[in-house]
Amino acid sequence: MDVTTILIILLVGALATYFSGDKWAPKVALLFGLTAFASSICLLSQYNLGNEIDFIKPWISKPRIYFALHADGLSLAMLLLTTALTPIIIYSSFGNTYKNSKAFYALILFMTFAMAGTFLASDGLLYYIFWELSLIPIYFIALIWGNGDAEERKKAVVKFFIYTLAGSLFMLVAFIYLYQKAGSFLISDLVKTNLSSTEQFWIFLAFFLAYAIKIPLIPFHTWQAKVYQKAPTVGTMLLSGIMLKMGLYSVIRWQLPIAPLAAKEYMFVFIGLGIAGVIYGSIVALRQKDLKKLLAYSSLAHVGLIAAGSYTLTLDGFRGAVLQMIAHGFVVVGLFLVAEIIFRRYETRTISEMGGIRSQSPKLTSMFMLLVLASVALPSTFNFVGEFTVLFSLSQVNIWFAILGGTTIILGAYYMLKMFQHVMLGETNVKIFKDVTFNEGLSLVLIIAVLFFFGLYPKPIMDLITPSLENILTQVNRFN
Repeated sequence: MDVTTILIILLVGALATYFSGDKWAPKVALLFGLTAFASSICLLSQYNLGNEIDFIKPWISKPRIYFALHADGLSLAMLLLTTALTPIIIYSSFGNTYKNSKAFYALILFMTFAMAGTFLASDGLLYYIFWELSLIPIYFIALIWGNGDAEERKKAVVKFFIYTLAGSLFMLVAFIYLYQKAGSFLISDLVKTNLSSTEQFWIFLAFFLAYAIKIPLIPFHTWQAKVYQKAPTVGTMLLSGIMLKMGLYSVIRWQLPIAPLAAKEYMFVFIGLGIAGVIYGSIVALRQKDLKKLLAYSSLAHVGLIAAGSYTLTLDGFRGAVLQMIAHGFVVVGLFLVAEIIFRRYETRTISEMGGIRSQSPKLTSMFMLLVLASVALPSTFNFVGEFTVLFSLSQVNIWFAILGGTTIILGAYYMLKMFQHVMLGETNVKIFKDVTFNEGLSLVLIIAVLFFFGLYPKPIMDLITPSLENILTQVNRFN
């Protein structure tokens, strides 16, 4: 068994889901999602035993392109995040009815296939193909099954598509230039390429434009809030829980090892952009009246901190960033699921129109409270481990970075607890709030269990990712 198994399962699953018809599509998609997750666990077991799970075959002779998939601890961690969240996202959607559901669920699996390929690809052109493929399904998911006015939704989704596509084209140009220098797209060859400091600067910048838009970092974030708001909640979960991690992962995997001189020279600039995102996202979140937009700007603040940690070029920064990527993936999916559960009952996302849910659904209130506490990095939660490690890495660069980055905890606690108070407490809404269903409750319980288990015992993930991150850091420091 090698890593191609995961991609085959997801691709076959997308086709099987589509041809199963609207009635069976959700269940078939869930089955293949669970199968992909189980296969990821098997791959992890084989990796830990030292078995070969990589796949590399010549694909195109001129230019020389390989169908090369590589699984180390870092890519396996991101693969596990992807395949763990996908069935949870699918299962949580069972409370909604979607027109042409066979296409809807098939697109979810196809998007998961593309994202998994992005995390596994070790040939630059193959990586670029998977990167772009992931954009197609989310475009249609948001456009066809999104919320609100059709014209506004179309504008938001088209803006997102153009932004991300334009940024990716700069990355493609960088790969073509690197091929001219290295004669290969394989990452193992690209990191050995002898590039001048000027060449590294332009390569670094080309990659940065693609990643900054996808993550997103300010000032490249303008597409985010509208798309998160207008997309169906499943689409928002896929975007925030997994897709933006493609950009953060790629910073560590591709950008920094290929252009380390530029990364070191402009370290303070890019850490500053990340910190600016933390402060900006938190302040704007304070003013939001729509629950999904508040969560969108909260996500912007958190990913800004993750990016800042990545650009510290330290082992603690890398490790904290990856831990926080995984933790953020679970917590943000849980928060958006709660927003969707409330919308199913109240048919509104306006915070001022909610309230009094605690008296009608204490179970949901308790689970939402745990997710809010995880989001603000309460000790014993997974998010605390990631944020603390990132802030520690920032303090190694400059103590003021750590102090400013720490505002995400203070401001986050303020706007998240204030939001919780308005949504769950206060006067009871005139509409009756039905208690959580079994599938809603199970989805939330699974997410909360992950957040607290790894918050108390993060060692398995740290042991998995550390050797890979040490290897990448060695590549980054090869010019010292």
